[in-house]
Amino acid sequence: MSDLNFSLLPWQQEVFVDSTRFKVIAAGRRCGKSRLAATTLLIEALRCPAGSAVLYVAPTNGQARQIIWDVLMDLGREVIQNAHINNQNITTINGASIYVRGADRPDTLRGVSLTYAVLDEVADIKPEAWEQVIRASLSDKKGRAMFIGTPKGRNWFYDLFRLGESAEDKDWKSWHFTTQDNPLIDPTEIESAKKTLSTFAFKQEYMASFTNAGSNIFKEEWIKYGEEPEYGSYYIACDLAGFEEVAKQAANSKKRLDQTAIAVVKVTDDGKWFVKEIVYGRWDVRETAATILLKIREYKPLSVGIEKGALKNAVLPYLSDLMRKNNVYSHIVDLTHGNRKKADRIIWSLQGRFEHGRIVLNSEEDWDEFKDQLLLFPAIGVHDDLPDALSYIDQMAVTSYFVDDQEDDWEPLDIVSGV
Repeated sequence: MSDLNFSLLPWQQEVFVDSTRFKVIAAGRRCGKSRLAATTLLIEALRCPAGSAVLYVAPTNGQARQIIWDVLMDLGREVIQNAHINNQNITTINGASIYVRGADRPDTLRGVSLTYAVLDEVADIKPEAWEQVIRASLSDKKGRAMFIGTPKGRNWFYDLFRLGESAEDKDWKSWHFTTQDNPLIDPTEIESAKKTLSTFAFKQEYMASFTNAGSNIFKEEWIKYGEEPEYGSYYIACDLAGFEEVAKQAANSKKRLDQTAIAVVKVTDDGKWFVKEIVYGRWDVRETAATILLKIREYKPLSVGIEKGALKNAVLPYLSDLMRKNNVYSHIVDLTHGNRKKADRIIWSLQGRFEHGRIVLNSEEDWDEFKDQLLLFPAIGVHDDLPDALSYIDQMAVTSYFVDDQEDDWEPLDIVSGV
């Protein structure tokens, strides 16, 4: 078999050549995680006897294909015998298999004997995928595994990292790398991100910090008020509450219900947000549709975002009917969770913008309720409907606030191995 030239950065080669059975790597964005994962999978597959298998797992099946498939096909073009993108299986020239799977479908991971597994974006994978399925699949062949990802607080990925860091178990070892460890990333890009992202977001995404967001996420001195800018485009984001519960629980004054919140924001060409108003209330489905229509008529937004799901399906027929009857129309778009918990979505969308003065509240409006929810977030028992509605603007505005996670082009630095 001919030698294979796999180019690796110094930090990638340090991890690759290490013989520890279970490797845990916490790394910043655009650090080169996908290339290390793909290189490891290809080499491990080529070291296997025919009929053996290695596995790549991401949080979802779609993410798995998006993150690793093209990288595998590019790096492995000389050693891949066939590949089936529909079932996401690759066969190498020695007869070994590379399975690309999502942890959201754990049943597809069962019943396979593995020699190696790579778990990518571990912080977003449920630990049951490893504990109940993958670990057992490695047992009969004493297979090895790599856990790699960017931290998201102190979850099970943090526990694994601490295990490898402690050196208590010789089978486990941990590494920590930041975005700065990738020499192909311009340092000015990192400095630019530091100036625009929140302190928490920068530490987590670029410095690969396991720090929790904790309390005091939003500070009162960050909240700015001002007059409406002359130029910009309006967007409306709707965070809907359950309509049926309003009627059923209206008599229960002891229980505070979630509120529907509708955020109206003007986004300027430089990406700043002027929050015109956030209206909120506990409305039935017809009242909700009427309120949305009123805001569409008043502001003529580029688009109106409504969270995808049963509540949108309930309100949309009423809203569509009202738009036809009143000859008032707007582009309706789906808002999604983006595989993030609500708290994470609010932090990511709002914290950095408030910290760096990129959100300005309309000085002519009353913001007491919004401030209470924002400054107490994420306290148990305190509503966050208004900040949640505002956070959805991030999905709608043209200006993207975050860096794309795709890997950069690579240059050869080392010849890794011949197999």
